[in-house]
Amino acid sequence: MIKYWQNKTVIAMVALGLVGMMSTADACTRVVHVTKDNKSVITGRNMDWYLRYPTTLWKFPRGMERSGLSKENPIHWTSKYGSIVAIQTTAGQSATADGMNEKGLVANLLYLTETEYPKRDVTKKGIASSTYLQYIFDNFATVKEAVEGLKHDDIQIVPVPIPNSEHLPTMHISISDASGDSAIVEFLEGKLVIHHSKAYQVMTNSPTFEKQLALTSYWEEIGGDKFLPGTRKSPDRFVRANFYNKKLPEPKNYREAIAGVMSIMRNTSSPFGHPDPDKPNISTTMWRTIADQTNLVYFYESTISYGSLWADFKKFDFSKGTEVKVFDADNGFVGNASEKFKVSKPIVFARP
Repeated sequence: MIKYWQNKTVIAMVALGLVGMMSTADACTRVVHVTKDNKSVITGRNMDWYLRYPTTLWKFPRGMERSGLSKENPIHWTSKYGSIVAIQTTAGQSATADGMNEKGLVANLLYLTETEYPKRDVTKKGIASSTYLQYIFDNFATVKEAVEGLKHDDIQIVPVPIPNSEHLPTMHISISDASGDSAIVEFLEGKLVIHHSKAYQVMTNSPTFEKQLALTSYWEEIGGDKFLPGTRKSPDRFVRANFYNKKLPEPKNYREAIAGVMSIMRNTSSPFGHPDPDKPNISTTMWRTIADQTNLVYFYESTISYGSLWADFKKFDFSKGTEVKVFDADNGFVGNASEKFKVSKPIVFARP
C-alpha cells in the first residue's frame, strides 16, 4: 500500500518533539528556486559524504535500451528523453546520483537514515538503486508524470550495496521540473511515500520529510530574521535553506540568478574535516550542482576545484543513435565544458 500526500498540512506541535532528534541529521541539501516573476526555475544540490568518489558527467541520447538489472524480473525500457547526469563510481560500480534531462526534469539522490526498502516481491518488476534516477530521467518530462508513473508501486527498487562501505544506499529522491513543481520520494517501513507540491522546495535528510516540514513550521514561528540554527546537521540546514530561498532578491541578470542559488548551497555546505565513517550523515561537501531548468544548463562544482564548469544542452545532440559522451568532472576544469565531452561506450551500472 502506498502512502501519498498532496499539499499535506503538518502542525507545528509535532516540531516541538523533533528538537531532540537533531543528532540524527544526515548529509546533502537540495533547493528549488523559482524567481518571483516565474521566469526562471533553478535547482541546486550539495553532495555530502565521508568518502570522495570519482564523478563523471554523461550525455545520454534518446532511444537507449535499459535494464533494471535486478536478479529476478528486471524492468526493461527505452529512453524517451536525453539527459546529462552525474555518475559516481567506486570499485568498478557506478550509479546515477544527480542530473537533468532535456525537458528540464531534475532528480537528486540524497541519503536518508530512515529508509527501509520493501521486501523483494519478484512478481513486480525490479530496478537497481544505481539506475533508479536514470529511469526517471529517461521516462518523464514533468514531476506530475513522474509521480503518476511511480505512485502505483508496480516497480520495486532493489538496493545495491555501497562499495567500500558498511552502509546500504538508504536514499530518498527529490524531483523538480521546469514549471517549478516538486516531489519527494521516500521508502519508509517498506512502503513508497510520495510528497508532491510546488511548495516543497527544500530537502535535506533525516528526519523524514513530513517531520522536516513540521520542524520548519516551528522555526517560521520564531522568525529567521531573529535567529537561525547554524550547525551542519540536517534539520538546521533545512531551516536555513528554506529561509534564504525565500529571501533571495530578484536577479538583475543571468549570472546573479545562478550565483543566488549557489550562495544558498554554499551556506548549507560542510567544510573539509574528519568525517566519521559510522556517521555518514555528518560529512564533507564533495560537490555541488546547479540545474537551470529554464535555459537547460547544468553546472557542476567540485569542492577541490577553483570554480564551476557547465554543460549547455543546446550544444548537444540528443537524437536517437547519437553518441554517448563523458566528461571527467573532477579534473579541475573550469568553464564551459560542453565541447569537452568525449565519445564513450555506455557506462555499466552496478547490479544488486
